[in-house]
Amino acid sequence: MTTPRGFVDDYLAYLLARASHLMSSEFHAVVAAKGLSLMEWRVMASLSGKDALSVGELADIVLAKQPTVTKLVGRMAQAGWVQRWDAPHDKRQSLVRLTPAGQRKVRPLLAQARAHESQVMADFQPQAVDQLKQVLERLIAARG
Repeated sequence: MTTPRGFVDDYLAYLLARASHLMSSEFHAVVAAKGLSLMEWRVMASLSGKDALSVGELADIVLAKQPTVTKLVGRMAQAGWVQRWDAPHDKRQSLVRLTPAGQRKVRPLLAQARAHESQVMADFQPQAVDQLKQVLERLIAARG
């Protein structure tokens, strides 16, 4: 006898949340072992490869409220991992970038994150992984 499918078994928002939770919770232990909080990791990963982002952009990317990110960026600046300065076009806006120390701190984690992603997705064809990412990017762009 097969178990009947419930609402969440076919509800996209639940499936996305569940997949994200399962995939990321495994990696969070790696982040913690490197001495970073989950939010510090998100900020550093978001800044990686970028010249700079505004605090507002960071808040959107890391899924947190702007005041929370502002405080976090302040602590991260004190630790020497990020640099913050006023935007030249608007003094009310702060821009943030990784410092060389921040880049050194996050670089090994970025490699470990890619390796973890590869391990999690190993049972899927590369084309399927690319297609999934493209669909998610389109969904985010349409709702962002």
